[in-house]
Amino acid sequence: MDFNVKRLATGAGLLFTRAVQFTGEKLGQVEKTELDAHYENLMIRADCTKNWTEKIYRQTVVLLQPNPSARIEEFLYEKLDREVPSRVTNGELLGHYMQDAANEFGPDTPYGSSLIKVGECERRLGASEREFLHTSAISFLTPLRNFLEGDWRTISVVPDFQETRPRNYVLSASASALWSEEVEKAEHELRVAQTEFDRQAEVTRLLLESISSTHMNHLRCLHEFVEAQATYYKQCHVHMQEVQKELGRRPDAFPLNSTASMASADLTSEGFSSTVETDTLKIEEVQAPAAGTRTAKVLYDYDAADSSELCLKADEIITVYAVPGMDSDWLVGEKGCQKGKVPVTYLELLS
Repeated sequence: MDFNVKRLATGAGLLFTRAVQFTGEKLGQVEKTELDAHYENLMIRADCTKNWTEKIYRQTVVLLQPNPSARIEEFLYEKLDREVPSRVTNGELLGHYMQDAANEFGPDTPYGSSLIKVGECERRLGASEREFLHTSAISFLTPLRNFLEGDWRTISVVPDFQETRPRNYVLSASASALWSEEVEKAEHELRVAQTEFDRQAEVTRLLLESISSTHMNHLRCLHEFVEAQATYYKQCHVHMQEVQKELGRRPDAFPLNSTASMASADLTSEGFSSTVETDTLKIEEVQAPAAGTRTAKVLYDYDAADSSELCLKADEIITVYAVPGMDSDWLVGEKGCQKGKVPVTYLELLS
């Protein structure tokens, strides 16, 4: 009887020792399974991508919508899975105010008519801004958010043996050391846990190795964002050029550049009198006066409306002078062999 008990105890001890040895080999005597260096490097790169993507995403949101209250409202609508209501842009609102003011002041007055023109320009600027915001949200913000809320959440679930291994294995083996089937059951559970760990590790590895593809996708989105910005600013520039032309052509328009305006008046007063109608003025026949010419720096690009005007490029230095019969908001400009009318509001007179 004693012999049989000793044999049974010895057998159970061998089974228990084998199970402990198996567990030690699989778990490596550490709390978490060690990951290879390549896997760790991939995790570091992915974590870096996540952190900077998150910062870029948040700051782009601030750029596109500087109003914190509006951002919170849009966030709540998204969480409630409801469509964000259309919002009037600041430019559109300003345009409405200007045009309403013009109607009050009188649309036929110099100030009222100018408010109508500028108000319409502001409305066009606001419409361009709305299109830019819409395009940027689709082509840039959405892909970044999809990465943060999709791929990254999957990647961040790192396989952990602490979550998958049989937690009560030692207790079960100790309490049932005399029953070999309990030890075998623990070994089976451990093998299942190892298989699940390997599966999760492989899926995560594949996602980590796809970070390069994520970078390429975000690069494409970045290009689209730059294109949207370039289009938006180009449209704004065109709209502003148009309104400047409209204001500059008006005889009763208040000059936007007071220094240039006063200088223009000085040039006109130096022996010239406005006795000839502008329509009869032939620019090609105009000769520069012996005295009274000045140099000017071009402030903005200007596209000539007809052959009597001179195209200008920002930062150019040209020679300008006033001639009889020309409106005070215009001068004759020369650069090289080219000559034509130029709006005073586009110039900074230097000497």
